[in-house]
Amino acid sequence: MTGFALYRFPHEQQVTLMEQTEGEPQELLSCADLNDCRGFVIAPFDISADLPILLIKPDRLEVFSNASLCRLPDGFRFASSPGGRTVKADNMHASNSCRETYDEDFRSFLLQLETGKFRKLVLARCADECAETQLDILFLFKQACKLYPRLFVSLTYTAKSGLWLTATPEILLEGCGNKWRTIALAGTMKLEGEQLNGEGEHVCWSTKNIQEQRYVATYIKECLEHFSDEIREEGPRTVRAANLVHLRSDFSFILLNKVRPGEVLQRLHPTPAVCGLPKQEAFRFIIEHEHSPRQYYSGFLGPMLQDSTRLYVSLRCMQILPDRFRLYAGGGLLKGSVEEQEWQETEAKLETMRRLLKS
Repeated sequence: MTGFALYRFPHEQQVTLMEQTEGEPQELLSCADLNDCRGFVIAPFDISADLPILLIKPDRLEVFSNASLCRLPDGFRFASSPGGRTVKADNMHASNSCRETYDEDFRSFLLQLETGKFRKLVLARCADECAETQLDILFLFKQACKLYPRLFVSLTYTAKSGLWLTATPEILLEGCGNKWRTIALAGTMKLEGEQLNGEGEHVCWSTKNIQEQRYVATYIKECLEHFSDEIREEGPRTVRAANLVHLRSDFSFILLNKVRPGEVLQRLHPTPAVCGLPKQEAFRFIIEHEHSPRQYYSGFLGPMLQDSTRLYVSLRCMQILPDRFRLYAGGGLLKGSVEEQEWQETEAKLETMRRLLKS
């Protein structure tokens, strides 16, 4: 076993284990190179030789009827001891340092928004956590499947990317043949109290959240117009993801003749939902000024198989390191964004993974 992906789609019970048993996962440097590829894709936010797109080949597939029956690949070992109580003081220091870094980044990003250089910028951060007790990696995956039935849940490993657990609500690209779909997902609110009993249908959205989602939806539609003359947009509507709700617009489209999915991915990734607008300028600014390297957070992942492609944006994820869990979150900033509100939004997003560590 040189790489694997264990995954479950939203609102489904079935879990799939895909293993590459020979050779190393293929490394790609462009989304367009994914045309005609088959396997499980793991792509970073910023594609480079150090952080390439990785393709786990489907040498072996095993399907489980539900998460309780799934297993890790035979022979997989991960030298990890991220449990224990002795690191709490270090965690407190790290938390304070993280807050100061976020403050510095927020002021830098907001200045650019206030001068009018950007309409939107996404600021991301990470937080290191240790569990109270030793945690089994497979147990974390099963808990994510149990707690988050609405999300795409995956546990992936390659020597190049490391070990990641993801529970994400955002489709990047799904389909087969010439029939495809994607979504615009932006805007975030935390559900509390009686709201947790529903799907967020009574949430009142702020102007900031509505505007942020509209930016993303408009950009995606403009992208799709390069590849399709038949585009259908539905929404926005409120959708629940764990204890959060987002605004979502759905796009279904028919690809023009000779257009390939890799070309669409090349145009879409990264979307303004994880980057900003204007996109290329925002992307460069984030790479140069954001203190927390995103690694494979806010990239995308999922299977590309002969019968269908189902790719998701890598949100609500954590990197499982030998001595800790590194959690990632981000939020869209507009002119007039308030730092404490944005910080609390990232805290709410981090809670999706933190909740697993407390299980």
